[in-house]
Amino acid sequence: MDLNETLRRERRARLAAERLLEQKQRELIAANQKLALHAASLSEQIVETRHEVAAVRSEADQLKGQNSRFVQDLERAHTAAVMAERRLWDSLEAIGDGFALFDADRCLVAANRAWLDLFQDYDQVAPGITYPEVLTLCAEEGLVDLGEDAPDAWVARMLARWQAPEIAPLELRLFDGRTLRLDDRRARGGDVVSLTLDITETVEREAALREATERAEAANRAKSAFLANMSHEIRTPMNGVVGMADLLCETGLSEEQRLYAETIKSSGEALLAIINDVLDYSKIEAHKLTLHPAPFDLERTIHEVATLLQPSAADKGLDLVVDIDMFLPTRYLGDAGRIRQVLTNLAGNAVKFTEAGHVLIRVVGIEAGADARTLTIVVEDTGIGIAPEHLEHVFGEFNQVEEAANRRYDGTGLGLAITRELVELMGGEVWVESEKGRGSSFGVRLTLPVAEDGAQAPVAAVPLERVLVVDDQLINRTILDRQLRQLGLEVTLCRSGDEALAALAAGRFDAMITDHQMPGMDGLTLAGRVAAEAPGLPVLLLSSNPAGLRGDAAAGVLAAVLQKPVLRSELYRRLAALAPDAPAPPPRPMRVLAAEDNRTNRLVFGRMLKALEIELSFAVNGVEAVAMAAAGRPDIIFMDISMPEMDGREAARAIRAAEAAAGTSRVPIVAMTAHAMPGDAEAILAAGIDHYLTKPLSKAAVVARILAARPPGTRPPCPEPEDTAAPAAADTHAAASSAA
Repeated sequence: MDLNETLRRERRARLAAERLLEQKQRELIAANQKLALHAASLSEQIVETRHEVAAVRSEADQLKGQNSRFVQDLERAHTAAVMAERRLWDSLEAIGDGFALFDADRCLVAANRAWLDLFQDYDQVAPGITYPEVLTLCAEEGLVDLGEDAPDAWVARMLARWQAPEIAPLELRLFDGRTLRLDDRRARGGDVVSLTLDITETVEREAALREATERAEAANRAKSAFLANMSHEIRTPMNGVVGMADLLCETGLSEEQRLYAETIKSSGEALLAIINDVLDYSKIEAHKLTLHPAPFDLERTIHEVATLLQPSAADKGLDLVVDIDMFLPTRYLGDAGRIRQVLTNLAGNAVKFTEAGHVLIRVVGIEAGADARTLTIVVEDTGIGIAPEHLEHVFGEFNQVEEAANRRYDGTGLGLAITRELVELMGGEVWVESEKGRGSSFGVRLTLPVAEDGAQAPVAAVPLERVLVVDDQLINRTILDRQLRQLGLEVTLCRSGDEALAALAAGRFDAMITDHQMPGMDGLTLAGRVAAEAPGLPVLLLSSNPAGLRGDAAAGVLAAVLQKPVLRSELYRRLAALAPDAPAPPPRPMRVLAAEDNRTNRLVFGRMLKALEIELSFAVNGVEAVAMAAAGRPDIIFMDISMPEMDGREAARAIRAAEAAAGTSRVPIVAMTAHAMPGDAEAILAAGIDHYLTKPLSKAAVVARILAARPPGTRPPCPEPEDTAAPAAADTHAAASSAA
């Protein structure tokens, strides 16, 4: 091998070694880089691990603190629970009532001292004893009054009580006379909490209260019996006193004698008003006043009240006016007697406290469903009025406004209190608006069902076209104008007789309606002028005192005299009657039978009716009344209730039985009685009696009943002017009592 070859080999070997060295260096660099990266990663992991260890150590420290706090809180809660339990048991031990807790197995768990003291001589009564064992101990040892039960039966009954879903309270009487009330309640898990309350004092108080109540009720019954007896005893002689005084006033008397007679009459009526108020208030106070709804005519009821008060208003020169919404039904279902009493109280007060001007009774209403109306009745006057500070007191008991202007007015002070109670009993309300010196308005709002036959009665055909109305009062002219225009009539209004004569001279009229009392030319004088200047023109006179127009003064100049305030139906009837009718057979007089055993009362009754064109017969007892009713067929019977042999109730039943057997029509029977207490009216009306008047009888009330009972084909009981008066129940209390 030559040298060159050798050098070439060495050079190749050296180059291969250099390349290998270079490769190893690169591998070493790469390994160092990987080692550096791994070292960096490991360093980061070490740092993270250190942080985690630190966090774990911190959390461990926190948990140690929380555990310490939890232990402390638990210790405090345990202490509070122990204290609460101690306080609860201290409280249970402090109360005087017994407390016991039984578990679901009916074993006693715990009880306070008051409960355990019931068994202080029996050591076995302790936690662990069962409820049946407690009951057996009570029954066998006589700790409880078992009544009529045997011990086993009593224990069984008590266990049955515990097994009920709702454990009813129970009262037990102990051997020592005490009374306990057991009040058991079922808790969760089947436990039963038992409370034992000592109610001995309560039972004793209730017994004392019952005894006091029984004594009070006995005293109240005695008072009611006394009032009933006194009412009856007073009314019987007062019938003679007031009746005779009334008749005496109609005879020829000197001025001094008339003053004495009128004083006797007014004093007797005042005494009766006081008796009526006291009786009514005693009924209200005892909650014995009840309502008796029945169909009635509201318009006629209001006019009856107005007719009753008309004489008093006329004596003072007052206009008493009734204004009823003509589109309202007239018949309603209600207690007519009590409504009449309310209206009489309000309108009577208005007349009493008014010296000049008018008293107006106005009725309006709205629908309250298909078959009812809400009626607002307002009594307005132009009287002395009421000061604002006294308004809220006027409906109180025994209250009258104590002022110099009022002291001349008598009264019990009960009228408005009774009115308020009656209205509230009927589900209504009453109020007052007034201004001192400018009059008052008392209002009543009632909702009443319309009676089945309560549709507005058809207006009779009136054969007239033009009517002249004469009245000096605007309110009267307005009401008449509205009523007449409902008939389709043409109405001309005049304020005086001179205006009326001028109107007659200027035009043609079919009739004239004129007021009686007018300034300048009164109605009767105007009628005389009309008879001379317009002969044949019918004149209807409206008067507060029709009875005073008898005689020649009214003959030939008046077609009719109507009682003010005029009833709308009566006005329409009179206008319709102005047309000529066919001749009718002569009517017979009405037959009136009165059964009354008291001679004085018979005398008073006969004198009351002596001016009437009737056939009046008397029966002295019930037996005679039944016989005379069968033989004479009267048109109306007035029946006293307290009579010998057969009283009025028995007689009425006998008359009704005879009518039923013979198939004859029912004759009206009107009771005359001094009984005016609760229950009297029911017993009287139940006997078949139609109406109920209390003594002393009012002539106007008796005449009103006769007029209302007048059958077709009979003569008017009164002369023409009185016949035109609207029927009126003039006896205020009698009218109210007709449904009492």
